[in-house]
Amino acid sequence: MATTQPSFAVSPASNPIRFGSFTPQCFVRVSKPPCSRRRLVSTTSFHRKIASGGGLTRCELPDFHLSATATTVAGVTTENTLDQIKIPKGEMWSVHKFGGTCVGNSQRIRNVAEVIINDNSERKLVVVSAMSKVTDMMYDLLRKAQSRDDSYLSALEGVLEKHRLTARDLLDGDDLASFLSHLHDDISNLKAMLRAIYIAGHASESFSDFVAGHGELWSAQMLSYVVRKTGLDCKWMDTRDVLIVNPTSSNQVDPDFGESEKRLDKWFSLNPSKIIIATGFIASTPQNIPTTLKRDGSDFSAAIIGALLRARQVTIWTDVDGVYSADPRKVNEAVILKTLSYQEAWEMSYFGANVLHPRSIIPVMRYNIPIVIRNIFNLSAPGTIICQPTEDDYDLKLTTPVKGFATIDNLALINVEGTGMAGVPGTASDIFGAVKDVGANVIMISQASSEHSVCFAVPEKEVNAVSEALRSRFSEALQAGRLSQIEVIPNCSILAAVGQKMASTPGVSCTLFSALAKANVNVRAISQGCSEYNVTVVIKREDSVKALRAVHSRFFLSRTTLAVGIIGPGLIGATLLDQLRDQAGVLKEEFNIDLRVLGITGSKTMLLSEIGIDLSRWRELLNEKGTEANLDKFTQQVHGNHFIPNTVLVDCTADSGIASNYYDWLRKGIHVITPNKKANSGPLDQYLKLRDLQRKSYTHYFYEATVGAGLPIISTLRGLLETGDKILRIEGICSGTLSYLFNNFVGDRSFSEVVAEAKKAGFTEPDPRDDLSGTDVARKVIILARESGLKLDLTDLPIRSLVPEPLKGCASAEEFMEKLPQYDGDLAKERLEAENSGEVLRYVGVVDAVNQKGTVELRRYKKEHPFAQMAGSDNIIAFTTTRYKDHPLIVRGPGAGAQVTAGGIFSDMLRLASYLGAPS
Repeated sequence: MATTQPSFAVSPASNPIRFGSFTPQCFVRVSKPPCSRRRLVSTTSFHRKIASGGGLTRCELPDFHLSATATTVAGVTTENTLDQIKIPKGEMWSVHKFGGTCVGNSQRIRNVAEVIINDNSERKLVVVSAMSKVTDMMYDLLRKAQSRDDSYLSALEGVLEKHRLTARDLLDGDDLASFLSHLHDDISNLKAMLRAIYIAGHASESFSDFVAGHGELWSAQMLSYVVRKTGLDCKWMDTRDVLIVNPTSSNQVDPDFGESEKRLDKWFSLNPSKIIIATGFIASTPQNIPTTLKRDGSDFSAAIIGALLRARQVTIWTDVDGVYSADPRKVNEAVILKTLSYQEAWEMSYFGANVLHPRSIIPVMRYNIPIVIRNIFNLSAPGTIICQPTEDDYDLKLTTPVKGFATIDNLALINVEGTGMAGVPGTASDIFGAVKDVGANVIMISQASSEHSVCFAVPEKEVNAVSEALRSRFSEALQAGRLSQIEVIPNCSILAAVGQKMASTPGVSCTLFSALAKANVNVRAISQGCSEYNVTVVIKREDSVKALRAVHSRFFLSRTTLAVGIIGPGLIGATLLDQLRDQAGVLKEEFNIDLRVLGITGSKTMLLSEIGIDLSRWRELLNEKGTEANLDKFTQQVHGNHFIPNTVLVDCTADSGIASNYYDWLRKGIHVITPNKKANSGPLDQYLKLRDLQRKSYTHYFYEATVGAGLPIISTLRGLLETGDKILRIEGICSGTLSYLFNNFVGDRSFSEVVAEAKKAGFTEPDPRDDLSGTDVARKVIILARESGLKLDLTDLPIRSLVPEPLKGCASAEEFMEKLPQYDGDLAKERLEAENSGEVLRYVGVVDAVNQKGTVELRRYKKEHPFAQMAGSDNIIAFTTTRYKDHPLIVRGPGAGAQVTAGGIFSDMLRLASYLGAPS
């Protein structure tokens, strides 16, 4: 059927390419028998540039005999009377696309060939990119030639050597000789063309596209030779002979499906084969001028060809296991998505997700052809299927409406604002007309329904030009006051949540914005289309990663992770760290919570980590790798980890200096948890300021352990108040130390003896006067009073001190303990009087909400009273309210000790995680 002699057709050069000062008048396409190579040459002459004499030498072509009956379409020459073999279409075809990384070296090309061979589809078409980095190398050649940098010659030799070495490793015999011959011819032609560019100092887009597309030609040929060596029927296709596109801008082309389908049929009539290796990235214009599908165009090539063939599926082979729910470089816990709809994939591609070229989805959508994203380096991974969802899939998506998140960085927001915009037709047209005139790309638009303002996001590198154009266009409106401002907000990022039917699912937007608020991320603009496929927000660029992590975590796509800083690794802090160590695995696996300790600091030494401290060795690491303690540096390091959106500092000290930092921490978006009573019982104005900030922000401040260690005292009180109950009186034994002392101050035992026993058992502070003074109880009373709405200060409380007045000035705890027995008589007398009345002594704190006061005192209770039936170091608190007036609500249990106090802090940490999105 095909002619055995080459035939030629002459066509005018409608878009002539200049070689130096010479313009060819037409081109001839040389057409050889099936599977032969076709070369583009000038019918007038082809200028081979040589360095001799610095000039150009004309190299005349041999005479060609043109067939009067021959017609040429993009290099496919057929006789007018030839019956064409139309390419079969349908599900017998499987289309594969292999990116540059997949064919990066000889071994990877062999791996690709093996994948092709193992595909049991009846027919296969394979689209390949240039070898890894080759396209960059080709563009570098162009840049060097245009800038008259002589090193383009050595760079071209590098391109030659890369492919020559690869071919020698893959091929042998006639195949190797044939490929190398063609390769050297191509390099010679490229050298001539680059020499012309060097002389002119400029390359047209056609020249650039012709040069840049050679990498695909070479990789396709080598792969076809490797497949053919196995005995399979395989041809390679120069897609410039088949794919016809119409350039619409410097960065986009539209495929001409009708013409491409005709040319595909004609190509196949000359090259029938069950396996076709096609070049990606490159195509031709309707005038047969070489062009490209622009960057990442090989995906587009595969999609177009898949649509032309009505293929069963198109598989895009990459170096990742599929499409992730978020960028795995930013979100460690990002997961591979099993399926995506075409619309979801398009949205994620547009917003920067590493899915595939956004326009690659459009051709396959027309015929419902699935796209499969797979990893060439991990064949066991099933990958991600992009397809049209069924009705059952829609039902499934109602429970999981958000599929993933993506961000675009380095943007600026432009806000055009003014009362003169409202109701004025054409204002938006004028705004975006000015943007179009400077060639800027608008990423997102948001307009207030009042028409008072329009804001939109553009790439930061284009914002100055856009701003100047708008000020020029609206200069009169600005001067007249119809427009109040054209504001530029730099350093922005866009965060997009993508999912089918997302907007029609109640609560999705609420959850999204709640997650951002709880991560202390401010939203500057919002956009949501009626298509319901995405919700887009503009945020500060510095918050981009934090926001991405926060929303990803909130939608249960990853663990709720908290960056934790522990301040004060003393008795309570050390116990907490050990509890965290023991529970870490359970929290991650069963509750999806990751409490990652990034810092531990004492008064002298601190330990910091970017990824998390190994809590099984924290004591050892603190001693070996600890640095000098610096609270500011500590806070910055723990909070500055943008890969973890939420930070909590846990203050396990009793230091008022540490407590004075709470306000600044909360203002910066750092959550605070503490058993330290100093902040909540300190100066009233500072406490009110702290609580006011907490109420106004989404930053949490938990302090359950300040009153009852691990007992739910604060939460019980809040629960009563929040449900509308009214506090009348709170009374309780809220010191484990003093509870122990008076529970054991019975019979003939002296008070000093019981104190010595408690000190030895570790139930008191190193200096027992700190407990006996009543100040600790007084602070707890102040905290409970303030929680109840009373504005009391420590100075407002009468406190019964158990430290004898003469002993308050003792120089040491030892001196105090030595002299304490001298004063046993007074308390022994009070105990005796109580016993004679059938009562016991108890040291209590009282909040009298009715009379707006509080006291700390030693009181007597009947033996049947709950306070009289205490044992050990238990605490007990009685709430008398309007609901619990006759029978007070009582909370009782261990109220002292490192284990229960640390447990109370731990409970607050888990409550914080729940508020931030962990399953409850």
